[in-house]
Amino acid sequence: MQRLEKFANLGISENILKSLLKKGYEEPTPIQEQVIPLMLKTNIDLIAQAQTGTGKTASFGVPIIEKAQEKLDHIQCLILTPTRELAIQISQELNSLKGTKKLKILPIYGGQSIDLQVSRLKSGIDIIVGTPGRILDHINRKTIDLSLISDMVLDEADEMLNMGFIDDVEEILKHTNDTKRLLMFSATIPTQIVSIAKKHMKNYEIIKTKKDDTTSNLTQQIYFEVNYEDKFQALCRIIDMQKEFYALVFCKTKIETDELANKLQDAGYNALALHGDMTQKSREIVLNKFKRKSAQILIATDVAARGIDIENLTHVINYSIPENVESYIHRIGRTGRAGKSGIAITFVTPNEYNRLIYMLKTAKLNIKKQGLPTVEEIISFKINKIQTEIENLIQDNHEEKYTNLANKLLEQYKPTEVVAALLKYNFKEELDEKNYHEIKEVKPLETYSKTRLFVALGRQDSMTPKKLIDFIKQQIEINERDIKDIRIFDKFSFVSVPFEEAQVLLQIFKKKSNTKSLITKAREKND
Repeated sequence: MQRLEKFANLGISENILKSLLKKGYEEPTPIQEQVIPLMLKTNIDLIAQAQTGTGKTASFGVPIIEKAQEKLDHIQCLILTPTRELAIQISQELNSLKGTKKLKILPIYGGQSIDLQVSRLKSGIDIIVGTPGRILDHINRKTIDLSLISDMVLDEADEMLNMGFIDDVEEILKHTNDTKRLLMFSATIPTQIVSIAKKHMKNYEIIKTKKDDTTSNLTQQIYFEVNYEDKFQALCRIIDMQKEFYALVFCKTKIETDELANKLQDAGYNALALHGDMTQKSREIVLNKFKRKSAQILIATDVAARGIDIENLTHVINYSIPENVESYIHRIGRTGRAGKSGIAITFVTPNEYNRLIYMLKTAKLNIKKQGLPTVEEIISFKINKIQTEIENLIQDNHEEKYTNLANKLLEQYKPTEVVAALLKYNFKEELDEKNYHEIKEVKPLETYSKTRLFVALGRQDSMTPKKLIDFIKQQIEINERDIKDIRIFDKFSFVSVPFEEAQVLLQIFKKKSNTKSLITKAREKND
């Protein structure tokens, strides 16, 4: 267990260490380092701020399994989640971590037969992972008794608040005992979470991971400028330039998700779609296929992918640019985990460029522009890949029928002719340049164009060109030479700044609490 020395130092048993080793864990994440020993050594209530992708499930799952006892006749732990997908995911994670420990773990969610759930509950369950609505349904039916639980976890607590589950959560808490430990895991800690803590927790501790921990330094972030109609071709080129490709691809709509999955399948790629219009059974089948790597590409919407945690993804592709920074961080946090590198790729069309610039400026994202691979580069990559695979095959012992056939061919033809014919026979389609359509060059984006701004301050406010420059520099990082065409009038002023800086400045003042925004976009070019 030398590989897992840091995990062992947290106080984890040999049984679970073996499970961690089997799952490919190497060292604990920051949230695991803080939460696991605290939960193992104390019974204190806890609020932990951590994003999806930071290993939070294992951070509470490992201690819960360690402390749970075998063959008790009551429910020991309840884990509440906002979505059925997350309930299934956590349940599977706990089952993979428990090792030889005989614990019964049951996911409970809407869309599944309640009679089947009742039957499973009657057989005796140690840990329940469920959604608030269905848990409350069972409480009302008296098919779940939470009066003896030792631990209760609210996972993605802020999402439960956003989805309107707060009343259900409060009602469920009324049916639990006062001696349980309450644990809340949340990406953010809004005032409502604090109020729940004050109402239902005793002495509690707040743990926050550093903001930098939410996006892995092991994730390489890239964006490509493409025209909308060339997105599919761009995606195909990227896939074909990878030695290994196991990816989650995000689309904006359910229709786009289905269309892209169908186009990829038609082009010979092993792709599946996941969205909200699918039945729960269909979604579970798709997820299981993807987790088993029966398919290498999963196309999903943000809503459908919420709570999904897939290990060992090589890529996350933003086929459609996310709506905001939070969504972007949430998406790319699914790769580059557990010490393994990952790549996050974003396609940006000309009309989406403004949103990208705003995200870059506000979140200070380390995302770099790259050019799409050319057809010549892809063919060259494929040839090298084929050569490597053939060289590996040469090392194997071959069946007699193949060596006999080889000898016959070599008696009649030159070795080069035989090898070339075999390569053409096997790889003609794969090495055909006609598989790749031309991708049009993106028209130059107006990165350095100027935007005219209206400032609601003028001579009456003692405004001068120097004061206006200083005022703008206080709001954003900008080179003074980029602030031009200042015109000061009695009650207002005009100024021109580069397009991207103007976007950030406008967003800042949209968020200001003052009733009158000082800076707006000028309606006319001429003042």
